[in-house]
Amino acid sequence: MRLIREELVIDMLNQFLYRKDKESVLNDWLSQPGAFKRSDFEFFMNSGVNAINFGLGASSLDDAEKLFAKWNGFLLDYPQWLARINSADDFEKVKTQGRYGIIFGLQSSAQFETVDAVNTCYGYGQRISQVSYNFRSLVADGAFEPHDGGVSEYGQQVIERMNQVGMAVDLGHASDRTKLDACEMSKAPFILSHGNCRALNPDSPRTSTDEAIRKLAKRGGVMGITCIAFMVKGTEPVTVEDVVNQFDHVRDLVGIEHVGIGSDAGVESNDLGAPRILKEMLAKADPRYHVHGTHEVVAGLEGQKRVYDLTAAFVRRGYTDEHLRLVLGQNWRRVLGEIWHA
Repeated sequence: MRLIREELVIDMLNQFLYRKDKESVLNDWLSQPGAFKRSDFEFFMNSGVNAINFGLGASSLDDAEKLFAKWNGFLLDYPQWLARINSADDFEKVKTQGRYGIIFGLQSSAQFETVDAVNTCYGYGQRISQVSYNFRSLVADGAFEPHDGGVSEYGQQVIERMNQVGMAVDLGHASDRTKLDACEMSKAPFILSHGNCRALNPDSPRTSTDEAIRKLAKRGGVMGITCIAFMVKGTEPVTVEDVVNQFDHVRDLVGIEHVGIGSDAGVESNDLGAPRILKEMLAKADPRYHVHGTHEVVAGLEGQKRVYDLTAAFVRRGYTDEHLRLVLGQNWRRVLGEIWHA
């Protein structure tokens, strides 16, 4: 609790209020001035997290423009509580000012209909972009693409432009070849906002090989570990200790400087919502996710106190205060400071 109070905590994939049974609540917050109350803000701040990448998606540039407009309006309505993260210096500002920071990061590249659209989206506040979701995009192939072609020629142009403007290249959901291609193409460090280790979950295509993790680290990148149960381990039961095993693997492979939190869940997970909705959501998941059991998020990490419970597990495992500072936020702050040069 002392560390979380004192130190910067960043979750590199946290979809704000990602609860299927609370979609109407989020819509009200985004569309009705004054709907977001102090009690709502305090609920987010009491999670211990200072800043998140909201990890939304867009199907086109027009869709992205509407999404950014909606979220920019929302943040501007509550400047005393919320702030858009535009630069690495903003992390310290939200921490000291007691505000909740939101990074505009998309889990898509469909918004980049032209190379110049990278500049357009940067102007709206986008600071992170995945190069693909699970399947092929104009930029690159995703983790579920059956014929992995990696990064396209157009994709190389997009990555180069992202480097120029200072937007982070995110390899979450990227295919194995895309990750390796991007390592060769990107002149800046890159991130993997949320994903786990193939060595510990060999049947999950959404995980990363040791080769990819080594190349990411060699370029100065950071990898976020997710708490999604079927991403952590291939079979039940999945525990908080299994999540820490993922952090341990990256630490032992490439060093503690290259791993952070990317929970892939909102302040609360769907496990805390209506059981029927959770069951339907898991049943509709792509079979290549290899969903098992009845959990979305690992038991014990479903709710508002996720980062506290995860930190307690790190302490039990013997992580030092200095290592915890890096994992909780300083690794993300460092790498994004190098990328967000503009």
